[in-house]
Amino acid sequence: MNGEPTSTATGAGKPAVVLLSGGLDSTTVLAVAKRDGYTPYAMTFRYGQRHSVEIEAARRVAETQGVARHVVVDIDLRQWGGSALTGDLDVPKDRDVSDGADGIPVTYVPARNTIFLSFALAWAEVLGADAIFIGVNALDYSGYPDCRPEYVAAFEQMANLATAAGVQGTQRLRIHAPLQHLTKAQIVALGHDLGVDYSITTSCYDPAADGTACGHCDACQLRRRGFADAGSHDPIAYAG
Repeated sequence: MNGEPTSTATGAGKPAVVLLSGGLDSTTVLAVAKRDGYTPYAMTFRYGQRHSVEIEAARRVAETQGVARHVVVDIDLRQWGGSALTGDLDVPKDRDVSDGADGIPVTYVPARNTIFLSFALAWAEVLGADAIFIGVNALDYSGYPDCRPEYVAAFEQMANLATAAGVQGTQRLRIHAPLQHLTKAQIVALGHDLGVDYSITTSCYDPAADGTACGHCDACQLRRRGFADAGSHDPIAYAG
């Protein structure tokens, strides 16, 4: 499992699948993949989430970053819900996100990263790619279990047991999580160094129809704090 934020250009033009939500983290990760020399293939999910704002943001990012191909995968996690993002539960507002003391929030979507990484794994095998990039973070995050380093390492191990290339020993897949041990402020600073345009991204769990961020959900709080701690201006609009 690769978690270093300052690796050199090791991709040498090879294909890599990048999970792209259109948010701050995944957009930064896409820039990291390009910095490291990979040819990125971006994968976004329309999974029954509350809004389509992030899908449009992902399209903007993919176009701006010039990925080799961008696919939007349709799956419907609303069929069983279980999350404020895929069901009728209210999105928590003004929750204390300083230390995760309140446990796993209702915005956690059951097994979401496992589902996303499984799709990415399938595409990577078709592309002959030995790299998948994901923007999970284990410091300034909402406490989701599928963002932890041990989870990413376990999925990487499983992935190499699940593919023909892995079994045949012709290729070893790596899950790159370069933001894993960075604070939001460090992620913002890294993105600025890589020329990321954060004005076209979105992070809010409960945006208005025009894309304006609520300013009070966990994602908004973490994003705003990250920009503030980095001494930088957040270019997106907030309702409050």
